[in-house]
Amino acid sequence: MRAFATTALAAAAAVGCSAAPVAAGEGAAGGHYEMKRTIAVTGVGEAVRAPDMANLTLGVEAEGATAAEALRKNSAQMEATIKSLTDAGVEKKDIQTSNLSVGARYDYSPEGRPPRIIGYQATNTVNVKLRNIDKAGNVIDKAVGVGANRLDSIWFSFADPKPIMNEARKNAVADARERAQLYAEAAGVKLGPILQISDSYTPMPGPIPVMARMDMAEAKAVPISPGESTTSSSVTVIYAIE
Repeated sequence: MRAFATTALAAAAAVGCSAAPVAAGEGAAGGHYEMKRTIAVTGVGEAVRAPDMANLTLGVEAEGATAAEALRKNSAQMEATIKSLTDAGVEKKDIQTSNLSVGARYDYSPEGRPPRIIGYQATNTVNVKLRNIDKAGNVIDKAVGVGANRLDSIWFSFADPKPIMNEARKNAVADARERAQLYAEAAGVKLGPILQISDSYTPMPGPIPVMARMDMAEAKAVPISPGESTTSSSVTVIYAIE
């Protein structure tokens, strides 16, 4: 919001240099109060850094003649997948099941006959945090080689997001100050002290859908490029007009 705002009763007087009160009224105890002339601005700041953590959603799909068989096959492949992750240095706390389902597979006849069950499918997916981002491609290769046949999404983040968030917030405050000073000079008034600050931030991008189905026998090296991530923050600052 890039606005030069005043209180409703002070709209005309806010751009002047008068030191007189804009408006006066009676308080709850019968006393008098003054309504301050103000400038309200919203500053926007960004911070850009290379992420240091990769996040994956890996999965296993398995089929069987019965639900129990599909689930048994799926469990064996997922156990092998999780073992490959821990062998690669991923801690168990960074592996979390996100979905587990078993359902029937149907044959839909084009002749209008009722669908019939032709088997069952079990699906199991896990979210994985890779704190050593340089190993992401190798970790995916190994997981696919032993059992994983789904890669649903990948995204990048920070193990400690606070420093980049604070940098963006500082830049937002500096931007708000610059805008307020510009508006004050343009209106011919003097910028006073800060009366109020409220902030918000824009989270970093979330999961990027991949929805890949991979043949375990054809797993190849996976190139991973984390690039840079941008964190944005906005802050609304209300200044008094002297």
